[in-house]
Amino acid sequence: MHVKKNGKPARILGTLALLGAMVSGAAAAGASDWPQRPLTMIVPFVAGGGGDTLARLYAREMEKQLRQPIIIDNRAGAGGNIGTAAGARAAPDGQTVVFGTNGTMATNHWLYKSVGYAPDDFEPVARFSVISMVMFVSPDSPFNSTQELIGYAKKHPGELTCASAGNGTASHMACGLLQQMAKIDLTHVPYKGGAPASTDVRSGRVSFMIDVAPYLVPLAKSKQIKVLAVSTPQRIPTLPEAPTLSESGVPGYELFAWDGLFVPKGTPPERLDRLHQAVNAVLSDPAFERSMEERGSINSPMTRREFADFVHKEYRRQGELAKMLGVQVD
Repeated sequence: MHVKKNGKPARILGTLALLGAMVSGAAAAGASDWPQRPLTMIVPFVAGGGGDTLARLYAREMEKQLRQPIIIDNRAGAGGNIGTAAGARAAPDGQTVVFGTNGTMATNHWLYKSVGYAPDDFEPVARFSVISMVMFVSPDSPFNSTQELIGYAKKHPGELTCASAGNGTASHMACGLLQQMAKIDLTHVPYKGGAPASTDVRSGRVSFMIDVAPYLVPLAKSKQIKVLAVSTPQRIPTLPEAPTLSESGVPGYELFAWDGLFVPKGTPPERLDRLHQAVNAVLSDPAFERSMEERGSINSPMTRREFADFVHKEYRRQGELAKMLGVQVD
């Protein structure tokens, strides 16, 4: 009835409806136009190592999809905990993304009393890849096979050293699993990243290492390292001459690493979708897929829900592995 008196309520309702439409339209436009400035990718490992090498490859391709630079922020330490904890504290706006691995998002929670973050502090965005690991020694090492190395270790308990990229990393778990399954006594030597660890293996300061393939394949091709075996159940195409550990005297040995993209909890869903779409576009590119396979990394896209479920299962699986190996950092 009031509408007929002066028309003001009708005009007010009309104005509110118009404002609502404008806000909705602006939100939709904002979602499709995002991002408007550079993103930061926290990589919780030192520059030059396996994780950093992969992160930079993904970031370079994602830049093409997002049409914005991605700044790599290396924050190494404590098996990746320091950088990952910093990522958990970042603003949940999608501008800061975190390169996560089986170590930082699963294993470390079982090895450290406190990692500085909880699994629920992050939203899993997309899985990048599943990665083979490579067991290698110096080119001048007397060992030419895994069997020779194991045979020596049995006769000289505790003498051989196994390098890792840090406590709680995949290379750390790989050492522990080999020690248990081969029934040998090794001395674990943790480093702050794969790059310094592999450098000391190449120079002969440390006996051997088992680490992710991507940064090691070029070293193997140029004969800067001697590859003894790979950790996956099957040989990998890029190193066809390298036998599996399972066929090299350690039957049943199987270990792989994985990596993915994470953001702080509370990041808007439309930005999660935008990042997920960018990653999947990168992984579906045939040329990029071939280049990654040549490094021993298999692109393994998943939906956001599938990846979240995968991370949850890996959290439990890595916990069981850590308990089985009796590995604990503090």
